[in-house]
Amino acid sequence: MSSEANLLPLIIEPETLAEHLDEPSLMIIDVPLKAESYTEGHVPGALFLDKGRLMRGSGEVPCLAPTVEQLSTLFSELGLTRDTHVVAYDDEGGGWAGRLLWTLELIGHTRYSYLNGGIHAWRQDGLEVSTEATDPTPSEYEAEILHPEAAIDLAELTERLDDKGFAVWDARSPEEYRGEKGENKRLGHIPGAVNMEWTRVMDPERGLRIRDYAELITELEALGLTPEMEVATHCQSHHRSGFTWLVGRALGFDKIRGYAGSWKEWGNRDDTPVEK
Repeated sequence: MSSEANLLPLIIEPETLAEHLDEPSLMIIDVPLKAESYTEGHVPGALFLDKGRLMRGSGEVPCLAPTVEQLSTLFSELGLTRDTHVVAYDDEGGGWAGRLLWTLELIGHTRYSYLNGGIHAWRQDGLEVSTEATDPTPSEYEAEILHPEAAIDLAELTERLDDKGFAVWDARSPEEYRGEKGENKRLGHIPGAVNMEWTRVMDPERGLRIRDYAELITELEALGLTPEMEVATHCQSHHRSGFTWLVGRALGFDKIRGYAGSWKEWGNRDDTPVEK
């Protein structure tokens, strides 16, 4: 693998990615909310990924992480190898791209970056887009959950709620957080969780790039979230919180974890504590 791609930062700017498009070890993945975003124009060479493949898709909590079998199939189809450096982006400011990178973290594939602002920032910068679909070169990838600590499940989350140094970042809308809206059996939030909606972390003036880091850290600290804490982040299905997980990582929250079950699981049970 060329040392160049190895040095790509976690958050990569469009102009930097544009300089690296010919790197053979680079795999650019577009995981849009709306599939037509890819057909209308994507980063040249980017592969299309159906966002649904990042969730288990069955059972009572379909938003859980896929099984290792599903992940092995998916990443073999995409052509992932140990040497691949993945750059992920989407058309909505980082939710699905973040979920993809969280999934890679889970299987221990840590060579990855997020295209800051995704396709919005790429287009805003006037960079070339392609309307030609890119075909992957399949590989034989065997996924294993090598970093289980990137995730937190319902049992551990319930147990940890009163721990000092542990916090929950709810990335849903204030209305969902307050229990005024939602499609669950029970509405509200996890006791003690703090709410910063995922879109508040984006800068709409700059193509949905992540906002100024110093400002974000100040705002999160005011809510009681500091980088040395262990933070679990969630939304309704760990899609919006795919982005808050990623932003936490970028801000130096090394112990940030994704709760994949999210409110889909928590709010549909009878035995979970709920605050309004």
